[in-house]
Amino acid sequence: MTGITSYGAYVPFHRLHREEIARAWGGGSVGGERAVANWDEDSVTMAVEAAFDCLDGIAPESVNGLFFASTTSPFKEKQAATLIGTATDLRQDILTLDCASTLRSGTLALRLAADAVKAGSANSVLVTAADCRLGTPQSVWEQRLGDGAAALLVGDSNVIASIEGFYTVSNELNDVWRRQEDGFIHTWEDRFVLTQGYQSVVPLAISQALKQYDLSPEDFSKVVLYAPDARSYDTVLRTVGFDARTQAQSLPFDTVGNTGSAFPVMGLVASLEEAKPNDKILLASYGDGCDVFILQVTPNIEGIPSRRGMTKYTASRRTLASYATYLSFRGIVATQQSRMPPAIPASTMLWRERDSLLRFHASKCRQCGEVQFPIQRICPRCRSKDQFEQISLSNSRGKVFSFTLDNAYIFHEPPPIWGIVDLDAECRIRIPITDASFEDIQVEMPVEMTFRKFPREGDIPVYGWKCRPIR
Repeated sequence: MTGITSYGAYVPFHRLHREEIARAWGGGSVGGERAVANWDEDSVTMAVEAAFDCLDGIAPESVNGLFFASTTSPFKEKQAATLIGTATDLRQDILTLDCASTLRSGTLALRLAADAVKAGSANSVLVTAADCRLGTPQSVWEQRLGDGAAALLVGDSNVIASIEGFYTVSNELNDVWRRQEDGFIHTWEDRFVLTQGYQSVVPLAISQALKQYDLSPEDFSKVVLYAPDARSYDTVLRTVGFDARTQAQSLPFDTVGNTGSAFPVMGLVASLEEAKPNDKILLASYGDGCDVFILQVTPNIEGIPSRRGMTKYTASRRTLASYATYLSFRGIVATQQSRMPPAIPASTMLWRERDSLLRFHASKCRQCGEVQFPIQRICPRCRSKDQFEQISLSNSRGKVFSFTLDNAYIFHEPPPIWGIVDLDAECRIRIPITDASFEDIQVEMPVEMTFRKFPREGDIPVYGWKCRPIR
């Protein structure tokens, strides 16, 4: 049996009321709020967060494949899946793949993972989907879009939702697109986009899938559909014959926003959080066509440990003070830069220290047990040399011992905060604190680790670890 064995999600801490966007431009609001990735987050860091949520309680070495789906990968030429796999401390001998360029990339990655497991070329593949799309300022898409990520583990044992079938159609249409040189998405006239695109293709694909597997709308407990907005979602549900009140999975249009390629996967995660044994779920995505999945929930769903998932991450939030803060987070408007000379890291140094910087490994002395971060060849306690093993700190929690503002730097918000943190791994480290203002932080405040991007000078991408208040 091939199917989903675990799930996870991630929603950024910050939210922006859509009324703030409307007020900035003197227009109308579509209501609600949207999730906004912090200035040090992108599709890769959000995918890492979702992956950790999905793998909670699962040994990383049991995973032998990682697929990353996004339309907003930070790299045009470099595989993001390898970076995500390293940050989540997976083995090096795994199959990695980036799926890009379409809103269907999340479900395409899911199908490829299921095919790989069914064919026997892998027995456990982690599928991550994340997007951080930009709508043109003053457009309705600027309000509708949101940032977020989801992850699914696909395997052939301990399956919580088996994949009973799938159906795919492709459709060439310039409805929503973004060229290589574009920063914002482009769309054609709304009525054409909906009537000739979404509202035409998705019902056709679902109807054909139901016919192929001899099923009817009444056979499903839950339906999860990608949709550009809530009204379109209800329209397609009624067109196909589903009951929007009893069968439709509630999607976070008003609390998170449309998260692109991650949106249908996040909807599936929300559905699995509520699922019961023997529930049948229909999942459909959209973008240059439509992918339809038919899933059957198994009794194993009751044994899944609690995840943060969509429920907890959506509830954990802070409202941004202004629309201007959102613009600075996304780099749409320039902000004052560092007053210090630029520090340009060398790829050789980043490669040499990759276990500490990306995997967040520390050294633990085999002679006396002293833990040091970053990895040290000489133990400061017993002076033994090269007598250590590497341990991971990524799942560690700790408490703030002391903290300070670094007034020499100004990036996208007030000066960055550095903390001295005592970890439960019996290690004291110096680490940046994110997702918090200086007024939020107190000595002894509990914190957890989070993978983020760092300010970059030159063309070298830099990722690493920070801490944040526990969400």
